[in-house]
Amino acid sequence: MKHGLKRCFLLNGIFIASIATGCVYKPPGKSYRGPLPELTPVQVRIRNALRRDVYDLAGKIGPRAVTRLVKAESGVELRKDPRGLQAAARWAECRLREAGYDVRRQDYAVDGVTCTNFSAELRGARRPGEIVVVGAHYDSVAWSPGANDNAAGVAVVLALARALRDRTPDRTLRFVLFTNEELPHAGTDAMGSRRYARGCHERGERIVAMLSLDELGYFKDERGSQHYPFPLNLWYPSTGNFLAFVSNGEHRRLMFRTVRLFREHARFPSEGLAMNIRDVGRSDHASFWEYGYPALLVTCTGNFRNPYYHAAGDTPERVDYDRLARVVTAFEHVLMRLADDGKQARNSPRAAPAKLAKESGVP
Repeated sequence: MKHGLKRCFLLNGIFIASIATGCVYKPPGKSYRGPLPELTPVQVRIRNALRRDVYDLAGKIGPRAVTRLVKAESGVELRKDPRGLQAAARWAECRLREAGYDVRRQDYAVDGVTCTNFSAELRGARRPGEIVVVGAHYDSVAWSPGANDNAAGVAVVLALARALRDRTPDRTLRFVLFTNEELPHAGTDAMGSRRYARGCHERGERIVAMLSLDELGYFKDERGSQHYPFPLNLWYPSTGNFLAFVSNGEHRRLMFRTVRLFREHARFPSEGLAMNIRDVGRSDHASFWEYGYPALLVTCTGNFRNPYYHAAGDTPERVDYDRLARVVTAFEHVLMRLADDGKQARNSPRAAPAKLAKESGVP
């Protein structure tokens, strides 16, 4: 018992030291615990649409990249073959138009291949110059059908676009589908979100919040199904049934508020983290950080939970559409609240970490 107490004090000391030095920030409040409610009739319709979209993108189209994995005399190799990516682009544009939106294209060339970002928006009624972006990448790694990563994220963006079509937000609400998030384009000028965020910056657009939906729909209720790098494994749950909201320290206020809004509406497990380490920037939100825009990642944590991450086994039948439908209806609430024009907290950026845990405003 003596050694147990000593270990407990040591672990708490590490966590407190991390908080005090500004390394780790957790949002206030607690995650939902307990049985999930039954799906409503609206959520059943959303679930069916999510399943259809994921099967279209990851089942019928399959791998979506500039290159494709093919058999050769020397074994297996990557060759330029953008047909899957181009089919996905046509599909994405069609789906946004079917939802009732005018669609804007951003075309650019990568290795002689035309790659395209797509955006659609609800114009804000009172503060249209302030923009809330929700986006997902529709490409996959060349050797995976990419159901969880990231057909499910695309399906959620489309579901939100449909659900909010007739709403009137105060701020402009923009739905964006990016290309080329995956390797080898991640972190390069070929990455769709980097091109998109740069264009927003050059036009002088004021993006007040950006949410990147990536690697959604893989949930497990068994203990030990969730893994983390040290020291996060000491304070976060070992059951992979939650949705994670991830940011860096600079944009923690957006993460705090988004988690709070999600928990206001959803009876669904959720965890938040802001930390200045490489892994928190592994998606399209990091492109927006480069240009000073507040952004965060919404995810099921990828390879920290899903054994089929970036593998041929990332197939549509492994996506949990019931839970994903619950996420969609919660995010309808989150997005409309982020897009309202209410007063925001104006806490000093030099506030102590203990006070930062109470921040909740969108910049």
